[in-house]
Amino acid sequence: MIKIAIFASGSGTNCESLMRHFEHSDKYKVALVVSNKSDAYALVRAQNHNVPTEVTPKAVLNDPKEFLPLMTKYGIQFIVLAGFLPIVPDYLIDAYPRRMVNLHPALLPKYGGKGMWGHHVHEAVKAAGETETGMTVHYVSSVCDGGEMIVQHSCQILPTDTADDIAEKEHELEMTFFAKDVEAVLEKTF
Repeated sequence: MIKIAIFASGSGTNCESLMRHFEHSDKYKVALVVSNKSDAYALVRAQNHNVPTEVTPKAVLNDPKEFLPLMTKYGIQFIVLAGFLPIVPDYLIDAYPRRMVNLHPALLPKYGGKGMWGHHVHEAVKAAGETETGMTVHYVSSVCDGGEMIVQHSCQILPTDTADDIAEKEHELEMTFFAKDVEAVLEKTF
C-alpha cells in the first residue's frame, strides 16, 4: 500500500476529494493530512474520514530533523499539495523527487509564483482579460510553481464572468480531474 500525505492550508475540498477517491483503493492510501494552520477545515475533513492529522508550523516544516521523522512515522511515500500555502523547503523536495505534486488554479506558466494562490490568481486572470483559465498539476521544484507540468485542464471564461465565477469554473475542474490526475501520477511512479 502506497501511503500518501496531503498538505492543505484551507477548507480542504480537494483534500476531501482525494480522500474519497482513494478510500477503497487496494493500492493507495491517504495516510496523513498536514496543515500549517490549526484552524484549517481540511483537518476536520480528514478527521471525518479517520485520516490522521498533523499541524506543523513553518519552523517545524523548515527543520528537516523535525519534519522528516514525521513523514517516516506515517510511512509517507508520496505528497500532494492541495491548497498548501507555505513554500516547501528544498530538503523535502530532495527527499521526495518526482513524488510530490501541486495543484495550481491557473494555466501555468501564467499566474504562478509567490503570492499567486486562490482568489489572487482568479482576480489576475480576470484583470488580464483572459478568455480561458484552468488548473495545472505539476511536480514540485525549488522554483515556486516552476516544476515540470504533468497535466492541465482548461475552461472558457466569458467577458461577463467575475473573479468569483472564474474561481467556480476552475474549482469544478479540480473536483472533476484532480484525484484522477494524482492517481495517474501514482500509477506511473510506483
